[in-house]
Amino acid sequence: MGDVNTSYVSDHQTWMNEQLENNPQWVEDQKAGRALWWDKKQDVDTSARNAASKVPQKSYPYDVNFFGE
Repeated sequence: MGDVNTSYVSDHQTWMNEQLENNPQWVEDQKAGRALWWDKKQDVDTSARNAASKVPQKSYPYDVNFFGE
């Protein structure tokens, strides 16, 4: 159980490696996309304001027969 085979590479990973090798500009595009959507500095005040402004959701909103609060 101690021996783990780490040499396996999936078909998708093989394809991605080939694509990145053939299109090295994609790496910069990936970094730009990540910076656009994910790598953001967090502001504590904004996060607290967003959390405070959430409206509580009913326990199961898709049940048409549920009239509880």
